[in-house]
Amino acid sequence: MKSHFAFNQSQRNGVFLLMVIILGLFAVLFFWPFENAAKLSPQEKEKVLVFQQKIDSLKKVEKLAKKPKIYPFNPNFITDYKGYTLGLSPEEIDRLHAFREKDQWVNSIEDFQNVTKISDSLLAKISHFFKFPDWVKERNNSIRKSKKNHIAELSFSQKKDLNSATAADLVKIVGIGPTLSRRIIRYRRELDNFVNDLQLKDVYGLNYETTQRLTEQFTVKDTSVQKININNATLAELSEIPYFSYELARKIIEFRTLRQGISTFEELAKIDGFPSYQIERIKLYLTLH
Repeated sequence: MKSHFAFNQSQRNGVFLLMVIILGLFAVLFFWPFENAAKLSPQEKEKVLVFQQKIDSLKKVEKLAKKPKIYPFNPNFITDYKGYTLGLSPEEIDRLHAFREKDQWVNSIEDFQNVTKISDSLLAKISHFFKFPDWVKERNNSIRKSKKNHIAELSFSQKKDLNSATAADLVKIVGIGPTLSRRIIRYRRELDNFVNDLQLKDVYGLNYETTQRLTEQFTVKDTSVQKININNATLAELSEIPYFSYELARKIIEFRTLRQGISTFEELAKIDGFPSYQIERIKLYLTLH
């Protein structure tokens, strides 16, 4: 069979010439300044400018249409994507997440800025979308009224009894939300009522400033408790002390027997596993004589 790819000398010259012409045309298209070939008149330039402005305007409208609509939201639950759409930086979002991981809550616009460190301009754009629970709004209103009226700290007789305070009472204190109020009540139940305001320090998540605000309005009214003599208490009696386990009560009795009595509470720190940092709380339930 005759091959279709066999060329004689004149055919090969023709193919080579054709390739040269094609490459020359490509070079002209690439290097020739066509923008100078056709000059527009002033009227035509104006029409082109108006047309380009219309195109730019349509692009802006399209961009705005693609922007997600923002609905009212609780700033405590901002996800990474939500924060990105609002304009927050990754660092600002991380600060909020780190704050929430401590089981703390943002309860005002000021709290949100203090935690995230966002700029005033961005805060002004997004803060009117913040939606806090009703109890937070009521508490914030109460705080504003208190500051306005300059209410002084209550006296002992004016304060409410901490052992009868409800969750609804506690969440009115700045810094205490639903979770923290439940912890306080649960711990109070474990103690079979607080004996002293000092025991609030053992509530996880209740910091010093919040404790101060709480004790300005609430306190333990009944501080009387039937104390037990540590030097003659039985194993069962020591086991009922809120800060003692059965095993620790047994060690205390062994320690007491070896030393033929305990003269100071500080001696108890020598017992393996004794919670020495809670000696002041333990003194509320025990005596030495």
